[in-house]
Amino acid sequence: MDGDPAVEPELDSFSLTFPLPYRVGFLVTLAVWGWGLNLHYLYLHKVDVPFLIRYPARASPHHKPHHYSTYRLATVLSGLFGVSIVLFWLFTWRIPSRVVAYEWLPLTYLAALVAAFFLPIRDLPGPGRRRLLSVLRRVSIGGIAEAKDGKFGDILMADVLTSYAKVGGDLYVALCMFLTPGGSSTQRPDRDCGGTVMVPILMAIPSMIRFRQCIIEYLRVRRAPYKESTGWGGQHLANALKYSTAFPVIITSTALRSASDDAAKAAWNRAWLCAVLINSLYSFYWDVTKDWDLTLFCSRRERDSPHHPWALRDRLLFRPVNVYYLVIVLDLMLRCTWTMKLSPHLDKFSDFESGIFLTQFLEVFRRWVWVFFRTEAEWFRNSSTGLGVDDILLGNFQGKDDDDDDDDDY
Repeated sequence: MDGDPAVEPELDSFSLTFPLPYRVGFLVTLAVWGWGLNLHYLYLHKVDVPFLIRYPARASPHHKPHHYSTYRLATVLSGLFGVSIVLFWLFTWRIPSRVVAYEWLPLTYLAALVAAFFLPIRDLPGPGRRRLLSVLRRVSIGGIAEAKDGKFGDILMADVLTSYAKVGGDLYVALCMFLTPGGSSTQRPDRDCGGTVMVPILMAIPSMIRFRQCIIEYLRVRRAPYKESTGWGGQHLANALKYSTAFPVIITSTALRSASDDAAKAAWNRAWLCAVLINSLYSFYWDVTKDWDLTLFCSRRERDSPHHPWALRDRLLFRPVNVYYLVIVLDLMLRCTWTMKLSPHLDKFSDFESGIFLTQFLEVFRRWVWVFFRTEAEWFRNSSTGLGVDDILLGNFQGKDDDDDDDDDY
């Protein structure tokens, strides 16, 4: 296991088998499979996701649905990953010197992964990848389309990026180690390589993107000619505030890692604990009440309404109904994985490479589940006859134009 003294100090056991570049590639490939499953399952439930993200419909009903092309891309990416990592295992046999010597294999795999996404390869789905590039270009600077041009897709994409913030940090660490003289991307990850400046900045960028998108949405509402129908924009300001709570978490975590004496560490640890608690609970509230339109945190009258199951809403897509309660609990638990650091038995686990990877995997899984219910809520908003008021003071927000999540499609 990680930390075993029998393992060479420069390489932990987990990294001998699963070097950092492969972890990044695995989680990226997982995102494509997850999006395909999102599309597929929602298609079976008659939810037109391409319509919601304003992606062109199939020219003929006889053409295969969009999730087939997503699965095709995911299969290609999985094949690249499988072939590369099996060759790596055959060449290295978990021998530390060989693991370092054969770093070209995972780096070649990462280059192939980038090419599969961004180069015009004939046998891979082209329109979806071109749409992905278009959305990434707009979203990368905090831009957001108008509702008629695919705003919901931009929001989905940007929110997915927030869940991949730590994966992006790991990618930078791997490249930093590769470019460091005498370093290797397959050594035990050196998290001090850019760890005090660049990695925190990279991890903050997705939240900055969503923050800017929320401000843009607020300004659009303020400029709207019919403010009585769109509200004053408080929903978007409150959403921007939610994303801004990620910044104190990143700052205090970085300061805690850099603190040299016990007194400073204790002070920064308290500050970090306060920041991460606010961020987790605020985000959980937003997931349930604003993203999924559930009534758990609404007034007692709405929560106990006889027209829907307790704490849910009138229209529900998934069955059985208990799945909603399960997902609420799951979302809270996965929003609070940081509590492992408070356990005297698990506090060191999150510092192991295997623990870091598990935390990243669980966040990707949480986001995948979240997309189902976020898209369901958006579908009902678009198919409802009336629009709600865009005001944070109203707990039963149903506004068609006030989204809160990420996109991408194939």
